[in-house]
Amino acid sequence: QVQLVESGGGMVQAGESLRLSCAASGRTASTYSLGWFRPTPRRDRELVAAIKWTAESTYYADSVEGRFTISRDKDKNMVYLEMNSLKPEDTAVYYCAAAPRDKWYRAEDNYDYWGQGTQVTVSS
Repeated sequence: QVQLVESGGGMVQAGESLRLSCAASGRTASTYSLGWFRPTPRRDRELVAAIKWTAESTYYADSVEGRFTISRDKDKNMVYLEMNSLKPEDTAVYYCAAAPRDKWYRAEDNYDYWGQGTQVTVSS
């Protein structure tokens, strides 16, 4: 069992930055890969960025490549999403999610645990 709590959302203007944080707790939290999701007009959810449980590999959706950076502090069981050059189309509720270490961390269906989400609003 993993509990996830997101923070750091807010309202910014286009071109500005935000950093989202996700605190993971639970006895085995450090053995889970962690990802950030957001809903899109065409899909229920999109995997925006993910980091493998070992922290040695990361993934980014094409829509955020070069602008967003995911990182992990395993000692603190925290994962961060640094979002730069934000665009109005980045507006969404962002969810932190966890996938077991024996599952492919880039596959959206492998994420079993979810946080409550944090709202990001980017105005033009």
